[in-house]
Amino acid sequence: MNLPPAGAEPVIEGLSAITLSTRDMRSAVLFYQALGFPLLHGGENEPFTSFAAGTSFLNLTVETHGPANWWGRVIIYVSDVDAMYHKALAAGFPPEFTPRDAPWNERYFHVKDPDGHELSFARPLS
Repeated sequence: MNLPPAGAEPVIEGLSAITLSTRDMRSAVLFYQALGFPLLHGGENEPFTSFAAGTSFLNLTVETHGPANWWGRVIIYVSDVDAMYHKALAAGFPPEFTPRDAPWNERYFHVKDPDGHELSFARPLS
């Protein structure tokens, strides 16, 4: 992975995925498979499932204990996750956690916009 020079301004590179919440993973998986979305990770009995959506992803996550109106998450690829994290902090928007490496091979963190929409800034790990 080509990393930008230290201190470089992070660049928004593209939309990686949209993650939608579901209370019934089995029904949701069957729905998206019936529409032709190829299953990449997870499945009917998993808390997190990912489908291919062209060069992006459509993810599902089970939400049984959070707010009933939680809609999902937008995942945005950036050139430098840690620099974007520090940019959000400096702007007065504290992320929910520090950047971390995920088992699905991305480095990421989440921050909410002023309306409570969750944004995840991420970059694939090499």
